[in-house]
Amino acid sequence: MMLTAIKRILGVLATLGVLAYAGAALVTVADILGRTIGLPIDGVVDLVQLFVMTGAWLVMPYAFMVGAHVGVDFVLDALPRAPALLFHGFAALVAFVLVALMLWQGIETFKVRTMFGDKSQQLGIPIAWYWYPLLVGLAASLVGVLVAFADTYRQRRDG
Repeated sequence: MMLTAIKRILGVLATLGVLAYAGAALVTVADILGRTIGLPIDGVVDLVQLFVMTGAWLVMPYAFMVGAHVGVDFVLDALPRAPALLFHGFAALVAFVLVALMLWQGIETFKVRTMFGDKSQQLGIPIAWYWYPLLVGLAASLVGVLVAFADTYRQRRDG
């Protein structure tokens, strides 16, 4: 029950990420069309950067959860259950540790970048708004790694 709720939350984050990508595309197209009639969009670079950052970081937890990253499954599928599960566990542990380190460093950098009240160049969007999706995405990616391993463990255990 709780695992299903977590999967739904990660799915919602991914949907928001995809919508952010769509926002970047729409702003870009609107700016291109607007330029042809003399009405460009002010701050298009700031907006597109914010949308793309949001998209990338909010989709990442879902990718971890469903195992969308590059892997060598054909090797693991040829192994007996126990060694394959051991390798999956090791990969999950490495991914978890690396993402946790990224989150920790992201928080430290976020503190420094926001301490001075940095803003985007064109529209003056607080730089913190570029960092929130990164921090949320990394924290949720930790959960995504755990969910993926739990699913893998259950599948391997049950055959």
